[in-house]
Amino acid sequence: MAPRVLISDKLSPTAVQIFKDRGVEVDYQPDLGKDKEKLLEIIGNYDGLAIRSATKVTEKVIAAAPRLKVIGRAGIGVDNVDVPAATAKGVIVMNTPFGNSITTAEHAIAMMFALARQIPEANASTQAGKWEKNRFMGVELTSKTLGVIGCGNIGSIVAERAIGLRMHVVAYDPFLSEERAIDLGVTKVELDELFRRSDFITLHTPLTDKTRNIIDISALLKMKKGVRIINCARGGLIVEADLKAALDSGHVAGAALDVFEVEPATEHPLFGHPNVVATPHLGASTTEAQENVALQVAEQMADYLMKGAVQNALNMPSITAEEAPRLTPFVKLAELLGSFAGQLTETGIKAIRLEYEGDVAAMNTRALTAAGLTGVLRPLLQTVNMVSAPVMAKERGIAVSEVRRDTAENYDSLVRLVVVTDRQERSVSGTVFADGRPRIVEIKGIKMEAEFAPSMIYVTNADKPGFIGRFASLLGDAGINIATFALGRHAQGEDAICLVEVDGEVPADVLAEIQTIPAVRQAKALRF
Repeated sequence: MAPRVLISDKLSPTAVQIFKDRGVEVDYQPDLGKDKEKLLEIIGNYDGLAIRSATKVTEKVIAAAPRLKVIGRAGIGVDNVDVPAATAKGVIVMNTPFGNSITTAEHAIAMMFALARQIPEANASTQAGKWEKNRFMGVELTSKTLGVIGCGNIGSIVAERAIGLRMHVVAYDPFLSEERAIDLGVTKVELDELFRRSDFITLHTPLTDKTRNIIDISALLKMKKGVRIINCARGGLIVEADLKAALDSGHVAGAALDVFEVEPATEHPLFGHPNVVATPHLGASTTEAQENVALQVAEQMADYLMKGAVQNALNMPSITAEEAPRLTPFVKLAELLGSFAGQLTETGIKAIRLEYEGDVAAMNTRALTAAGLTGVLRPLLQTVNMVSAPVMAKERGIAVSEVRRDTAENYDSLVRLVVVTDRQERSVSGTVFADGRPRIVEIKGIKMEAEFAPSMIYVTNADKPGFIGRFASLLGDAGINIATFALGRHAQGEDAICLVEVDGEVPADVLAEIQTIPAVRQAKALRF
């Protein structure tokens, strides 16, 4: 059955066609996002939900959507999506962070020009029949210092444009490397230095707990008298009451705002202020940007639903359409190895380590690690999935690490999963053969080969004669049929492992009887 996608906000007709061309059924209801009850009523029928900003994807909506696999936001902001709730349910949340970058950057530059030359006020005055040439005295941008708060995708474009205007650019961004700053031609500085040096300040950072109210009265007082501030990023970055006070006092010469703490902003204390330029969240409002983000979100969602490719996800490692077919059997292998280890772990987990050797080490190991964590945690947390597993591991204080080695001793690719508890360190290794089926090839350092099967018995024992006979007889007496039998040992008379595929579930009393065989140390029924 073809996957179904609901589009609940206005998107380009071309986006609708992309879904259809890729084999996805699409239901285009552009006004549905405003009707919360109707959305709740029908969302359970869809595998994907494509939105803009009008649809609010709350925890309640996600709970009502058991089929939902992916939410695609045409645009960069996902403030209207409960990402933690989606993550817990295994729903991938995608956005299109690059589709409107140039448009938003250009709007910031336009706002800076408007502020520097008082264009909106001069326009209103002139169109009212006045000729107030001497009233509107502006400032040049050339040789002025622009402070860019947040020098990521959009901020870096603004910086490049400003350098083209012969401005000096200083940037504050904790994630900006010195090498990247040099490439851009900007000077990386701390926030207080940016406040102190800048003639203009533009914000290009997401709204987080760390950036909320990043410009308040204390920040404003650190700035030059006569500074001009532009915000085309997010409302809530500036304490609006503090900004008004600074504008009224003349400490801030002007502000250009495209975003506000409460939107839509139909009334605001700053509206009508002679030194404020205001626009109604137009950063992404160009024909090109609207088309770009709509097409991108349709392509991303269709690629995921039809091919398993993951792009621009906020809660899942990216998997390209090209690597998905090659990666898929290793994702399955990692999850099965994790499940094997997780079912055998009965004490608190301190750490999980994934080791990748050979060809697999060059693959997208973040996705494999997420799959491995899912397998380990699922016996303990039934609802865990590839999306939520890394978050759940972190919440529980489990240290997760990866090791990559270019070569594997006996295989083209080898994945080893190690679980560390208070008592012991348990490892299990596997690979994918040419038939694409995952296999176990090593348990606790003991080499053996076994396919995963729905029902298995895992036994650790001392290598003593007679064990296999008694074990097989016991299963036969209980009416349990053996499908496959894999054995391995360190050396004669030392530790040995038996991994048996059986038909059907193994009753607890049979396991208890196996445990009474003198050579047996542990017997465990496994389900895959």
